[in-house]
Amino acid sequence: QVQLQESGPGLVKPSQTLSLTCTVSGDSITTSYYGWNWIRQPPGKGLEWMGGIYSGSTAYSPSLKSRTSISTDTSKNQFSLQLSSVTPEDTAIYYCNLRTPYGDYWGQGTQVTVSS
Repeated sequence: QVQLQESGPGLVKPSQTLSLTCTVSGDSITTSYYGWNWIRQPPGKGLEWMGGIYSGSTAYSPSLKSRTSISTDTSKNQFSLQLSSVTPEDTAIYYCNLRTPYGDYWGQGTQVTVSS
């Protein structure tokens, strides 16, 4: 059974960089036909795909591309998100997600609040 767990600070100050890590168990992040994604949900809004890694290549939402970086640490079976120059509009529940040909797996989500 694949499990994903997000970790990182719950409070970030405006203009700083938000950094989150997703730890994966039950499968390897090097599996090439899987997609490893970061998705967020601001309060009162729907899910927003931020970016992901597919077959070793990284893709980003056009609206966030200039501020987003996703990377992997294969030694720890983790992938990470960095979102720079955050504003209160980046306050959301952040999820890591695994998309496979057989279905999706989700972390439980982590609340990140951007506030001074």
